[in-house]
Amino acid sequence: MTDFLNPAPRAVRISLQPALVLGVATVLGLAMFCWPLFAHPQPTAAAHGTDAPFVFMATLPVLILVVLAELSRGGIDAKALALLGVLSAVNAGLRPLGAGTGGIELVFFLLVLAGRVFGPGFGFVLGSTSLFTSALLTAGVGPWLPFQMLASSLIGLGAGLLPRKLRGKAEIGLLVAYGVFAAYFFGLLMSLWSWPFLAGTTGGLGFVPGAPLGENLHRFAVFTVLTSTLGWDTGRAVTNAVAIVVLGPAVLAVLRRAARRAAFGAPVSFGQPYE
Repeated sequence: MTDFLNPAPRAVRISLQPALVLGVATVLGLAMFCWPLFAHPQPTAAAHGTDAPFVFMATLPVLILVVLAELSRGGIDAKALALLGVLSAVNAGLRPLGAGTGGIELVFFLLVLAGRVFGPGFGFVLGSTSLFTSALLTAGVGPWLPFQMLASSLIGLGAGLLPRKLRGKAEIGLLVAYGVFAAYFFGLLMSLWSWPFLAGTTGGLGFVPGAPLGENLHRFAVFTVLTSTLGWDTGRAVTNAVAIVVLGPAVLAVLRRAARRAAFGAPVSFGQPYE
């Protein structure tokens, strides 16, 4: 009952300007994935040698702007930064346990729970730092990394925007549903960025530059269902659902307790020292 009446404070408090930054980052992030459908690039793998570094350079400034904007407005403090580092390290340690085998990835369930407790700003930053840290740990740095960071940031952001008043079984049900959605959403975005350059132009799955949008979307739908949705994405969705059902209540309680003890929203004051 106490948790319901006094929800955990946001680790990153978002005012108007940071909210606009997050909004712009979300729009640009989605545009990074969807641009092949509108720019009509040639379907060669070499094409990503130019756009992947651009996305990487675009992602990090956005994250830095979020952090700096919150720091300048008192929206994030040393406690929140320390918590961000701890959760990023935990996620980096969890990721190699599944290594993506059959879609088993443990990094996303903690991201969803942390975004739920600490808010959309924290979830956005944690999504990128978790994937970046785990990539360094597993030697997974490559042209796909900036896209993974963007997709994970959007998942963390969405988790923080879920209705806050639900608790108990209703909350777990909501988080399970979101975890399943996040699994397919991540797979969809990761398929979208690589599809024009992996499927080629032959057959019914390939990207056809200059073709009508509806035709290319149909080709992509068939491609992602056969190569990702029925396999990796479903495994990831099952992993998220099981992890949230089994570990969700305990992890939520721990994260909320940490948020209350950190007292993110409490003003700092200095009293007289004891003599």
